[in-house]
Amino acid sequence: RDSVEVTGELGKNVEELIFEREGDRVTVKVKVPRKVGRDVSTDLVIRVPEMSSLDVGTVSADIDVEGVLGEQRLHTVSGDVEAEIGSADCSFESVSGDVEVEGSREDADVHGSSVSGDVIFFRVAGEVKAETVTGDMVIDEGSFDRASLETVNGEILFQSELRKGGRLNVESVNGDIDIELTGDVSADFDLSSFNGRIDNCFGPAAKRTSKYAPGWATRFTEGDGDGRVSMSTLNGDMTLCKD
Repeated sequence: RDSVEVTGELGKNVEELIFEREGDRVTVKVKVPRKVGRDVSTDLVIRVPEMSSLDVGTVSADIDVEGVLGEQRLHTVSGDVEAEIGSADCSFESVSGDVEVEGSREDADVHGSSVSGDVIFFRVAGEVKAETVTGDMVIDEGSFDRASLETVNGEILFQSELRKGGRLNVESVNGDIDIELTGDVSADFDLSSFNGRIDNCFGPAAKRTSKYAPGWATRFTEGDGDGRVSMSTLNGDMTLCKD
C-alpha cells in the first residue's frame, strides 16, 4: 500500500520511537540514552511500498529485507544482513556479520562487504563488487558484465556467467579461489599465484615465474577473447573451470 507501517517491541533502556515524515521521506529511529550500556534491545517490523528506497543502519542488530525493489543501503556495525533485490542499485555492509543477497537475475549495480563475515550473492546480475577481510565469498547463479571480488583471509567461489565483453577480477591474499564459468566463454585470461597451485580446466598449464622464487602464472585466450579474466592469490590454490 502507499503507506509505511511500523510494528514491533521496544526493549529495555529505550527512550522512544521517533516516526517522522517530510514529503515522501519517512524516518524511523530508536532513541536511547547516551550513557546507556549494551543492555538495549528493540525488534521492529517496517512495511513500505514495494518500490521504496531504503537506508537502514543498526548497531548490534540484524537487518532482513524482503519484497522491496527500490534502492537499498543497508549497513550494520555488528549483525547479519539479508536482502532480496530487484533491478535497483544496492549497497550492503557489515562490520561483524554475514551479508546474504538474493536477486532475480535482473541487472543492478550491487556492492557487498564484510570485515568479519561471509558475503553471499545468489542470482545477482549486472555489476557486482564484493569484499571481505575475514570471510568467505560465494557468487552463485549470476550473470555479469563486471565483477570484482577481493578477500584478505577467505575463500572465493564464483559459479556464474561472464557475459560477452565482460570483466572479472578476483584477488585473494590468504585463501583459495574457485571459478566455474557458465554459458559461452570468450575472454583473455591472466592467472597468477605466488604460493599455491593453479588448476586450469581450459588447458594451458601454469609455469614457474622464476627459477629461484615461488610463483606460478599462465596467460591464454578462450574464444574470441573479447572479455577479460584476472585472478591472483598470494597464499592459496586456484581452480578455473567451465560448468
